[in-house]
Amino acid sequence: MNKKVKKEIEAWIWTIVVVIFIRAFLLQAYEIPTGSMEDTLLPGDFLLGAKFVYGLQVPYTTKKIVGFLKPKRGQIVIFNFPLNPRQDFVKRCIGLPGDTVMIRNKVVYINGKALKEPYKTLKDSLHIIPPLMEVNSDVAMKQFERLWLNGAFRNEKRVRDNFGPVVVPKGTYFVMGDNRDYSYDSRFWGPVPYANFKGVPLITYLSIEPSVPLYKLWKKIRFKRMFRLVLFY
Repeated sequence: MNKKVKKEIEAWIWTIVVVIFIRAFLLQAYEIPTGSMEDTLLPGDFLLGAKFVYGLQVPYTTKKIVGFLKPKRGQIVIFNFPLNPRQDFVKRCIGLPGDTVMIRNKVVYINGKALKEPYKTLKDSLHIIPPLMEVNSDVAMKQFERLWLNGAFRNEKRVRDNFGPVVVPKGTYFVMGDNRDYSYDSRFWGPVPYANFKGVPLITYLSIEPSVPLYKLWKKIRFKRMFRLVLFY
């Protein structure tokens, strides 16, 4: 093998190593498949996310080598879905560890105070689903919280508009979609452990309209959403 070929092979090897390192620990592309984060993020948005924000995660696991920052309230986050760690979810962090979260008629209360949510969208605003149960005592609160943590609400629509109160367990976070009436989130399947967090979305590097056929490429691409900063939404 001559020196020129050897150098080219070495260059390709190092390129592959760098790409694998960046994808594993620094940056990764994500696609928004559903409308749960409308109108902040739309189906067909392709995001570039920073993976190192919450620590370096061992690839294909939820184990972290180093932890840096913690999710903040109001921050859009990327995480491994607790019920299927191979699946990535994008939601907004609403409740922090130790917070008391309650929802009454679609209004979120954190520690007894209504949360200001300019990002929230209500697409079924005229329809309020009655609560599953009246939670008007400490005993009822503990019962509701126990059912929630045991996964009893995974297919329960009656916790959509009226929920809790519950205390977010230590080391976990309460997340919700901005499209509040059509989001499958912590109300239904529970809190997200800190170990599951992968990072934060930075920009929308591409956005396509799923309903437009490919041959109408000019209309299919949402040019106005390309290279749009997501981090501060």
